[in-house]
Amino acid sequence: MSEKFRLDEIKDELELLEINPTIFARKEIHALPEVLSENEKIVYLIEGRNKLTDHHIILVATERRLIFVDKEFMYGLKVEDFSYDKVSSIQYEKSLMLASIDIHISENILEIDNVGKYYAELFCEKVRDFMARPTEYFQNTSETSMLDQLEQLGRLKESGVLTEEEFAIQKKKLLEKL
Repeated sequence: MSEKFRLDEIKDELELLEINPTIFARKEIHALPEVLSENEKIVYLIEGRNKLTDHHIILVATERRLIFVDKEFMYGLKVEDFSYDKVSSIQYEKSLMLASIDIHISENILEIDNVGKYYAELFCEKVRDFMARPTEYFQNTSETSMLDQLEQLGRLKESGVLTEEEFAIQKKKLLEKL
């Protein structure tokens, strides 16, 4: 499937979910075809500012994982993803116009602010739904997840984001987890 076709598919998904990203999220949205696997569906997406880096980012909740996407002109593409069973808590705090979200993963806290307060609440609800699934659900999808990660690495190499050497190193790390 071509990246252009996949991007159109992703935009259609967002439209069906009534998610209208701002122009500030355009770079990250255009990176999604190389981040998401071919049949991975978006459950919800929000945009905000990573408090640590002060970069504009998007958070994508799919039926498989939670993904942070940060694409900056000077720094390239940074993607972090976590299975829902690794998320210990997610909470939001509303102010007059905006909200912030704190996501506890392992021993780290990821803080995102400048999120629309209505969207922050919806996003947290969607993530909590997946966090509540039994551990067996995630164990049954772990093989697919590994394949998805390998697929994603291949796309990053093909698009020039990873060199052949970087690809080989990352592929080896993934295969060692098996």
